[in-house]
Amino acid sequence: MFSRSCEYALQSILYITLHSKNGRAIGLKQISESQKVPLHFLGKVRQRLVKHKILNSVKGPNGGFTLNVSANRLRLIKVVELIDGLDIFDRCGIGLKKCSDKTPCPIHFDFKVVKEKIRQVLTEKTLSELCEDVSKGLSIVTYK
Repeated sequence: MFSRSCEYALQSILYITLHSKNGRAIGLKQISESQKVPLHFLGKVRQRLVKHKILNSVKGPNGGFTLNVSANRLRLIKVVELIDGLDIFDRCGIGLKKCSDKTPCPIHFDFKVVKEKIRQVLTEKTLSELCEDVSKGLSIVTYK
């Protein structure tokens, strides 16, 4: 449902939040290697997140990225909106241009329920809550 760029943005923000304790910046290469994300993809995603003030870019030998907003307030829907836009929740599940409640595709109403649930999760979950689950070992962010 999400573009690769959006997936990488979500993964990198989680990684940065988990590993940038006490304002320590996390380097692009570290994120790329730990998340198995191509460096050039990550660079493009990072530019957009810095531009929209989600991430802070730190220059210098110990440079990298830190979260520029409170993890308690950042909801995943904001990242999705910045990278993919929210029109992904309005698209037809099989790609028809004129799919709607009045002229539904064969999966329209089933897919509508799924999209609404995904939007709800992204709107309700904060970055802090997700990081808490990772810290407790209930979920993962980094490949081993």
